[in-house]
Amino acid sequence: QLQASGGGLVQAGGSLRLSCAASGRTFTMGWFRQAPGEEREFVAAITLTNSRTNYADSVKGRFTISRDNAKNTTYLQLNSLKPEDTAVYYCAATPFELASTASYYSFWGHGTQVTVSS
Repeated sequence: QLQASGGGLVQAGGSLRLSCAASGRTFTMGWFRQAPGEEREFVAAITLTNSRTNYADSVKGRFTISRDNAKNTTYLQLNSLKPEDTAVYYCAATPFELASTASYYSFWGHGTQVTVSS
């Protein structure tokens, strides 16, 4: 089971940190987002061991994914937020290392809303 939290309303240029708490063993953890009327979009992923990461081009340099395996929690630090980052953010788990395609993810948490005002 995955539980995402940390969303909210923030002004453009602001920051948020999302958390995803997992119960049970996880592998690569990913974050996706979905804006109204849009398809779900890959944001970032991180491996279980050695914490290798993968980012969508649209968030490189602004978002940072990390994980604390002792706490079974994955984080997504969102900096320099833009109105186009507004979406529901979902965390997910996959056995496929650093997958960026939603269909490779087997377990999904409920989303957390991020709204960026201009």
